[in-house]
Amino acid sequence: MLKSFSFAILALFCWGAAPLFGKLGLGGLEPLTALTIRSAVVTGLLALAVTAGGKWPAVAAAAPRDVLFVALEGVCAALLGQLAYYYALKYGEVGRVSPVVSAFPLVALILAAVFFGEKITAGKAAGAALIVTGIILLRY
Repeated sequence: MLKSFSFAILALFCWGAAPLFGKLGLGGLEPLTALTIRSAVVTGLLALAVTAGGKWPAVAAAAPRDVLFVALEGVCAALLGQLAYYYALKYGEVGRVSPVVSAFPLVALILAAVFFGEKITAGKAAGAALIVTGIILLRY
């Protein structure tokens, strides 16, 4: 439990600081250019990590179905979502854009109920209502 919580806190701080760097970098760049640079740097770092960890055989052995769905997730999140996010950051305020984008679990909650039959409990519904309320409040 402590290990997962520690990683969650690390992710929280990384994702919390990232919009500041993005906003600063987007000052002189178009969002597509910025996303290309970001993706190239991340791809290089991932290649180094996979090489150092000896994980290339696991990458090569991935099942085609798994590759397809991970690739679709990458197109949705790392390409289209990130590009839309960069446009929002370039033209909007970090303090408004970041919380709205961070409401993506609301979409995941609904889609998981529709496609996977996951139950929407009272707690999940209350959380979703709070997300919607937060987005409404951020408009003002």
